[in-house]
Amino acid sequence: MSMSRRGMLSFLAILSVLLQCTNSLTSSPTAIINPSKVKQVSSKPRAFVYEGFLTELECDHMVSLAKASLKRSAVADNDSGESKFSEVRTSSGTFIPKAKDPIVSGIEDKISTWTFLPKENGEDMQVLRYEHGQKYDAHFDYFHDKVNIVRGGHRIATVLMYLSNVTRGGETVFPNAEIPSRRELTENKDDLSDCAKKGIAVKPRKGDALLFFNLHPDAIPDPLSLHGGCPVIEGEKWSATKWIHVDSFDKIVTPGGNCTDMNESCERWAVLGECTKNPEYMVGTAELPGYCRRSCKAC
Repeated sequence: MSMSRRGMLSFLAILSVLLQCTNSLTSSPTAIINPSKVKQVSSKPRAFVYEGFLTELECDHMVSLAKASLKRSAVADNDSGESKFSEVRTSSGTFIPKAKDPIVSGIEDKISTWTFLPKENGEDMQVLRYEHGQKYDAHFDYFHDKVNIVRGGHRIATVLMYLSNVTRGGETVFPNAEIPSRRELTENKDDLSDCAKKGIAVKPRKGDALLFFNLHPDAIPDPLSLHGGCPVIEGEKWSATKWIHVDSFDKIVTPGGNCTDMNESCERWAVLGECTKNPEYMVGTAELPGYCRRSCKAC
């Protein structure tokens, strides 16, 4: 039986609504990012909050993906680079692979568009759950060992997305951040836990995202990027972390004597003097060759 004209119009209207819903999850990131929702919360270190970066559906989806595979969180040993358990970090978590599904891919696209950093430079997203009393003491996201920087170099930036509201506690705090004398406080200090009052802090709000840079613009580690997750006092905290490196994290760099450049910008950086300003990345050592050995005439 053929469909009437009115029935066809109704069908097309429903299809249009379904397509709009699908596009809202998988549309081009340039159609989603809204710079007016971004505010700078610190200049030293460079830190920004994007209000409403994730939708409620995206937040709930990430939590749902993680729940079945949560394990106790670990930290990297400063000497060996190996993962180990420590009372410094008491949360539980799991990693969500890139492009696991359209929603995860859409979030990856938004992160890349907001940060202006390639998706290939990012690690898989780590989803974390902090229950009552759980926390992550102050730490750096750049590395102190020579093992982890082989793949992609240092972590240049961190995007921390809050997947739930927290009744009290659970703030992200930068204890060494420089607070300008004329800075307008966006948070009521009475609403913050004692831990969060020791520097500049960001209160977790579902859907918000915090972007901060672990390196200076010249790729030197920024000690003011020291940060921690305050203990959860009331409620439960869910978050998703995206660590982004200075180079591709997807390709494995094999140390060796090949006289090559691993980045197309090496020649330009060498002209700008980066071979002496940033020898760890540009030249490296015999055990851990750098990314621009050819342009730095190190081989």
